Amino acid sequence: MSNKILVVDDERHIRMLYQEELQTEGYTVVSSDGSEDINALVKKEKPDLIILDIKLEGNPKTGLDLLQEIRAHDTAMPVILSTAYDSFQHDLKSIAADAYVVKSVDLTNLKDTIKTILEKKP
Repeated sequence: MSNKILVVDDERHIRMLYQEELQTEGYTVVSSDGSEDINALVKKEKPDLIILDIKLEGNPKTGLDLLQEIRAHDTAMPVILSTAYDSFQHDLKSIAADAYVVKSVDLTNLKDTIKTILEKKP
């Protein structure tokens, strides 16, 4: 059974890129634009890891808001913050994430981070 990853990003092409690349690595991938209730989605999909974009254009909540909601219900769920803006790495809300990855067309860093986190998961 493969690990399931939930990708939350407002950009459709990013969700598609992550899905294609991560499925090639053997992961099951589900995605959301961030407009759904995050905890209901996590309960429904039961992911092993969440990749969460920080800036979710068109949504009333940011990825940091969603991270806080996830942590309020599940402190053990692995969450990777993924954003084009490395300045958010110093935001105090971001410390609740397991990792912080700056978006790139080369997903090597993201894939390595996913692998490392999932290997540590009990």
